[in-house]
Amino acid sequence: MKNTPLSYIEISKANLVHNIKQFRGSIKRGTKIAGVVKGNAYGHGDKEVVKILNSYVDYFQVNSVEELERVRLVTKKPILVLGYVSKNNIKKVLNLGGILSVFDLRHALLINQSAKELGLKAKVHIAVDSHLGREGTMPAHIEELIIELKKMKNILVQGVYSHFANIEDTSDFSHAQIQIDTHDSVYELFTKHGFKNIYRHISATSGTLIHEKNKGVNKLVRIGLGLYGMWPSMHLENLLNKKIILKSVIRFVTHIAQVKVLPKGHSIGYGLSYITKRPTTIAVIPQGYADGLDRRLSNKGEVLIKGKRAPILGRVAMNMFVVDVSHIRDVETEDEVVMLGSQRGESVSAEEIARMMGTINYEVTTHISPLLPRIVR
Repeated sequence: MKNTPLSYIEISKANLVHNIKQFRGSIKRGTKIAGVVKGNAYGHGDKEVVKILNSYVDYFQVNSVEELERVRLVTKKPILVLGYVSKNNIKKVLNLGGILSVFDLRHALLINQSAKELGLKAKVHIAVDSHLGREGTMPAHIEELIIELKKMKNILVQGVYSHFANIEDTSDFSHAQIQIDTHDSVYELFTKHGFKNIYRHISATSGTLIHEKNKGVNKLVRIGLGLYGMWPSMHLENLLNKKIILKSVIRFVTHIAQVKVLPKGHSIGYGLSYITKRPTTIAVIPQGYADGLDRRLSNKGEVLIKGKRAPILGRVAMNMFVVDVSHIRDVETEDEVVMLGSQRGESVSAEEIARMMGTINYEVTTHISPLLPRIVR
C-alpha cells in the first residue's frame, strides 16, 4: 500500500460507530454516555477514537492530566478525569476545563483552594468506595464530606459515582446488589442535603449491559471496553451476544522483513527455545514486546499471513520474532502480517491472545505501543 508505514494500528471507523450505536440503543433515551478513552483509548489511539466518537457521546473519560491534554486538542466535549490528580496538576486540569474526581475530603480541600486561586468553580464528581476497596470515600464518611463540601464556595458537585467489582459475573449478583444499594443510599444522602440535579453513575460496559438496560437507573454510563468490540467476560458474551452485536475495531499490522529456509536442527531466537524438526521456511517479523506483541506468546501465538495462521517459533524479542510459513505458498518480503484482527476471513482476537497469555483482552490492546501510527479506515 503506497505511503503506508511498515507497522501500524488500523482502526475501523464503521465498527466503532456501530458499537456505540449498539449501546445507545440498549439504554433508556436521555441517558448520557461517557466514552472512555483512557489508556490511549485501550490502545486504539485516543485522538483518533475521540474524533470519530465526538458526535456520538456526551462526555469523554480519561484517567490523567496528560490524557486530558491530548484529548482536549481534538474535542470541546466535557471530559471526566477520574484518576487521581495531584495538588500540582489541579490548576492545569481546571484550566483545560476538565471535570475532576474527588477521592476524599483532603482532595476536595485541595481542589477548592486551587479553584479559588484561579477565580473559578471546579466541576467535580465524588468518588464513593461502594465495596470495591479502591479509590473514593467510604460510605461511613460521606455525610462528613457532604457537610464540608457545602462550605466550599469554589466546588460545584455535578455527580456521584462508584464502580462495580464483578458485575460481569452474572451467575452471582449478590456483591453487585450490595454495591448498587450502597451507591443508591449515598446518592440519596446527597439529595437529602440539597444537592439537586446531580448525576449518579456506577456502570461501565458490564453494568450498562446488565444493570441499566432500558431502565434508566442512572443518567450517565461510562462505556469503555465495549466501544472497542470487546466483551468483559465470556459469560456475558454468551448471555448477550445475540442481543448486542459488538465488532472488533482494531488491526495490528506489520510486514515481513525477511523470508528464508532454515535446515533441520537449527535453533531460533534467544535461549534456543525452538529447534527446527525439518527444513523450515521462516518469515522474520519486525515487531516485538516493545511494540506490544507480548513475550508470553513465544512458541505459542499465531499471526495471519495471506489469510492463513503462521505459528510463532522461538522467543518474541524486543522488536522482532519469527513465524513458520512452510505451509503458506508464495510468501514474500513485505507481505502483510496481522498480529491482531482479521485478514481474508480469518481472525486473531484479543480474547484468543489473552487466553494464551493468561490475562484479559484489554491488557492485550493497551500494551500496544503508542508510538505506532494509528490509521483510520
